[in-house]
Amino acid sequence: MRVLVTGSAGFIGSALALRLLERGDEVIGIDNLNDYYDVGLKRARLERTLAYSGFRDLRISLEDREAVAAAFREHQPERVVNLAAQAGVRYSIENPASYIDTNLVGFGNILEGCRQNRVEHLVYASSSSVYGANTRMPFSVHDNVDHPVSLYAASKKANELMAHTYSHLFDIPTTGLRFFTVYGPWGRPDMALFKFTRKILAGEPIDVFNYGNHRRDFTYIDDIVEGVIRVLDRVAQSNPEWSGDHPDAASSRAPYRLYNIGNNQPVELRRYIEVLEACLGKTARKNLLPLQPGDVPDTFADVQDLVRDTGYKPATAIEQGVRHFVDWYRDYYKV
Repeated sequence: MRVLVTGSAGFIGSALALRLLERGDEVIGIDNLNDYYDVGLKRARLERTLAYSGFRDLRISLEDREAVAAAFREHQPERVVNLAAQAGVRYSIENPASYIDTNLVGFGNILEGCRQNRVEHLVYASSSSVYGANTRMPFSVHDNVDHPVSLYAASKKANELMAHTYSHLFDIPTTGLRFFTVYGPWGRPDMALFKFTRKILAGEPIDVFNYGNHRRDFTYIDDIVEGVIRVLDRVAQSNPEWSGDHPDAASSRAPYRLYNIGNNQPVELRRYIEVLEACLGKTARKNLLPLQPGDVPDTFADVQDLVRDTGYKPATAIEQGVRHFVDWYRDYYKV
């Protein structure tokens, strides 16, 4: 297939593009290489995909309507995976405009590109953050999620609503994927594992919010990519049993679906740090701090729908995943 992947220099986008190229797909990658974090790391990720003749590298910002439209017209992708976004819960409190530009305006441009060019299937990144103030565990795609606690989460919920509208009005198959705390080699420097590793190796103290009592459904990058590919290959269908009297949030009469992709095994942040310390062979000095604004105490993915529809369930244990990350980090940074 010819697949357009946005955020192709990003953590998940780069890993996905590699997998698609390895199986023989043609990939059109869109990324603007913004400086939210280390551009050098983004370029290093890109070097891996640029080694494939089937990869086209486009330097475009999603909010540039004309550039996005031109990319769709020229390359005519059969399927699209939208992973480009302004990420980060805490940064959304400091810089809300960036989230509106990329996550709302930019996603609208992607939807228009799909509509105007008869794309077979749009798969897009949502987030576990959409569960917001929900406390019933595990988080289910069938639950109402109308109480986000950060603008980042609100923008991802908005993406789901926008996608449903396009599925309903224009019969475009769309599937939203709620990712749960993705980690692994080539990860984002603004994420906890990356920051903890750098500081522990440097002998600096780490900030541990909620006094280490967070529980997160940490999900390894290879598991995320496998889930994305399984869903991409299974074009969203309408749910003939859907009823407006008792609406199911995860499906519709339109070709619209939502799935969680998580490890289905929440781990306390304290345990996560213990595993990292064991892999590094060093003990962390910890600044124990209260819960930050916009954060939620726990995440836990119900993945029954993903297993039922794709036959796939993420299963990488943190002991294995953190070890792979540490090995990569030591090699990449020569420490």
